[in-house]
Amino acid sequence: MYKLGADEEAMRWITSANIACGFHAGDPDIMDRTVGLAAEHGVCIGVHMGYPDLAGFGRRAMRLSLEELTNCCIYQIGALEAFCRKHGTAIRHVKPHGSMSNMADTDDAVAEAIVEAVILTTPRTALLARPGSKLGKVAIERGLPVISELYADRAYCADGTLAPRSLPGAVLHDPEEAAQQAVRMIVEGWTKTLGGQRLNIHGDSLCVHGDTKGALDLILRIRAGLEKAGIRIERR
Repeated sequence: MYKLGADEEAMRWITSANIACGFHAGDPDIMDRTVGLAAEHGVCIGVHMGYPDLAGFGRRAMRLSLEELTNCCIYQIGALEAFCRKHGTAIRHVKPHGSMSNMADTDDAVAEAIVEAVILTTPRTALLARPGSKLGKVAIERGLPVISELYADRAYCADGTLAPRSLPGAVLHDPEEAAQQAVRMIVEGWTKTLGGQRLNIHGDSLCVHGDTKGALDLILRIRAGLEKAGIRIERR
């Protein structure tokens, strides 16, 4: 009954797609179409697993037991893997969504559950994690490959976590501002926090949220800025 994001238009300009698996967004038909679209464009597919929170788009905190959260993640990984088989492609990475991702930055139990789910299902698959997060630390300790992820369309706090969406300026809507932040992080290794401090930060992947207003314009401007700076964008 509704459409969120411009997946068809954006797919030709991105290298990786984080695909929701029905818990915070999406459903079997949407997953099928999106996996097929990614396969058609040679885009790397990632499991974007979230809390069972369709009404809140997975952006509300939930407290699950270690077993519940592990199984919640396993279920979503398995669902997307099945559609990948249908389309002759494979999962290339795993990335938690929204509140699950934010909680995994600082919560050992959440990080452990996510890592455990990946190890039990796709043990050689890379995990996307923010630099300095508990999730990245636990994943490395348990032998998972980790790709450090930066955010082009979000503002940061001084501790390296993302600024809460409830704060003014937490989401970057201006394509030029997002492109400047992306280039600064990739080329110079730092960005300005929401409070105006300098934050040293490094990463290998840039995220743009598909539900951010004007996401396609953001993607195109960020790509242009990176290419102008001599950065090669490639699939991994």
